[in-house]
Amino acid sequence: MHELGIATSIFDIVRQYVPEGRAASVRRVHVRVGDLSGVMPEALEFCFSVAVEGTPYRSAILAIEQVPMRGRCKDCGAVLSMREPVFWCPDCHSPRVQMTSGRELDVSDVELEDPGEPEGSPPQTPVGPSL
Repeated sequence: MHELGIATSIFDIVRQYVPEGRAASVRRVHVRVGDLSGVMPEALEFCFSVAVEGTPYRSAILAIEQVPMRGRCKDCGAVLSMREPVFWCPDCHSPRVQMTSGRELDVSDVELEDPGEPEGSPPQTPVGPSL
């Protein structure tokens, strides 16, 4: 289960950007996971909850945005939604299709609760790096 290693890396990124003194203020960790990343979202959520359990960051929830596979034909410019990694343009039948999304695996932001913020106001969101 490589999701445990990925979850641990995500947790490391959170600790890098959010000092332990603010750990309890972490609401959500937003992660973008592409369809072709090889990551099972449910397993990643479970592994992240295990990684933060028993730490000051234990209230953090992993919020996963699944990124679909998309491509673009280099010959006719058609933008393709792909269900499988088949690199063949249905419009012009060219095999010159470049994948434009679906391999993502990155932390997009971390939501923090500000102790002084009024209920319902938008959270702070520092941006994290790709994995």
